[in-house]
Amino acid sequence: MPSDRRESVHTVSRIALQEYNAKMDNEPAPTNRQHATAFHEAGHAVMAIALGRPVKKVTIAPGKLQFGGTRLGLCEIQKGRFKPTDDWLEDEVVILLAGMVAESHFTGEYCPNGARQDLLGVGRLLGTRALSDRQFEKLQRRMLAKTEHILAGEALQKAIEWTAQELVQKTTISGRAVRHFYHQAMQQFT
Repeated sequence: MPSDRRESVHTVSRIALQEYNAKMDNEPAPTNRQHATAFHEAGHAVMAIALGRPVKKVTIAPGKLQFGGTRLGLCEIQKGRFKPTDDWLEDEVVILLAGMVAESHFTGEYCPNGARQDLLGVGRLLGTRALSDRQFEKLQRRMLAKTEHILAGEALQKAIEWTAQELVQKTTISGRAVRHFYHQAMQQFT
């Protein structure tokens, strides 16, 4: 990925982070960030389960990033795969974007700062396929549209909602709990 793209992602992320923090600081409910984070992490987890990826655990407990900084939550996906895939890279990108998309269903808008690490990962992955900035942007838009389309289904939305509610109550849940909510929603809405 060319350096100007990386710099623009970082600049957008910093500006969005400042705007997001100001917005959330002005909200009356003290748990708005916690709920947004719960929807974000639930989006990753439910999408991973839907694509056949095993989830180890999901948490909204704050923690440290490996190379400095903090994270608001974590969806830990186990190594290995339950079912084969047609395109591993697309699956990885869709799982990374699912957090921001699910959070936007709760907040009403995308929050690129809250998904900063996810978007950097998307950029690294898509940079291996795109030969130009134009191709990169087109591929990124296509993958975001694909993620939106997948998460538009009533069953996945309900699975994300149930997972997020459980995260708010318990802070950390197992992948088994996410699978349970996913299967319940699929039975109820399909």
